[in-house]
Amino acid sequence: MLDLTQLRTPIVLAPMAGGFNTPALAAAVAEGGGVGSFGFAYSTPEAIERCLAETKQLSAGPLNANFFVFSDVSEPGADQYQHAQAALRALSAAGSFDVKWPTPPFFPDLAAQLEPVWQQRPEVLTFHFGIPDEAIIQRAHQLDICVGVTATCISEALAIQAAGADFIVAQGWEAGGHRGCFDPNKPDDALDTGVLTALLAEKVSLPIVAAGGLMMAADIARVIDKGACAAQLGTAFLACPEAGTSPTHRRFLLEESGRETTFTWAFSGRPARGIRNAFMQAMEGQPLLPFPLQNTLTGGLRGWAGASGNCEYQSVWAGTGVPALQELPATQLMDQLVSGLKKEFSLQR
Repeated sequence: MLDLTQLRTPIVLAPMAGGFNTPALAAAVAEGGGVGSFGFAYSTPEAIERCLAETKQLSAGPLNANFFVFSDVSEPGADQYQHAQAALRALSAAGSFDVKWPTPPFFPDLAAQLEPVWQQRPEVLTFHFGIPDEAIIQRAHQLDICVGVTATCISEALAIQAAGADFIVAQGWEAGGHRGCFDPNKPDDALDTGVLTALLAEKVSLPIVAAGGLMMAADIARVIDKGACAAQLGTAFLACPEAGTSPTHRRFLLEESGRETTFTWAFSGRPARGIRNAFMQAMEGQPLLPFPLQNTLTGGLRGWAGASGNCEYQSVWAGTGVPALQELPATQLMDQLVSGLKKEFSLQR
């Protein structure tokens, strides 16, 4: 089983759902001594099989397959749906788009999604939003697959440790994309990455992978000093040519990085951090459907925005470190990070 404390380079590519993780990007990170990742939250088993197989052709390095742990959700009533639909229709600056009524099944079948994982056997399997069933962790261990789960606070971390996982992803407040808290309706401790990493390193015995706002070698060194065995970076790789970031999205990240990043529930029904845009502003205080129904509801809007190159109505997820984003090939970025880490810790590649 992979030992994350023994990585040649203590970097894990953040799993980013929506096509940002490509075989070329995952392979570049794995070849650089880190762990390449895929965010398979909404992916079909066929797509999961294809991505893992293609990446294995490019690199023999370790791979991580990441999934959401969805909670059961009830179908919304007609009034609730109509109010949420009306909020989208009121976006006067947006173009013509469909508003799809969510129908069951509201999210993918995790058991079906995991079938290609059991066949391809990536070295790492991780989960976001909660802990998977015990049988899943046991099956992974039988296949020599290391299991990790995201935690945003000490209580989640202790539950992850008790469940038999092998490591914890400590997601700080600065992280881009969806907040990994188990219950988004409960108060959030909102701990920054450094504080959370140090807290978990003190309170749990599992290895910690720190995530949130980490862009440079100095950021990685800082969280390792606080007890992490590795750092998870996502935003840092979004402008790499190997990433599946669209040209419009890429340009928005680079040219609008001076805007603040903030949390919004409006795209999916769960809190997620991205670059503040017109949609986030217009939807403040508006009625929403629960996750992931709101994600389905806004799918037409996001599709229209992507096709028309309008990032004001797309979910431009990014962490607080986005001003430091560089437009570099992934291999070059990994080399830069490794070089910086050698200076910080005299690491031998």
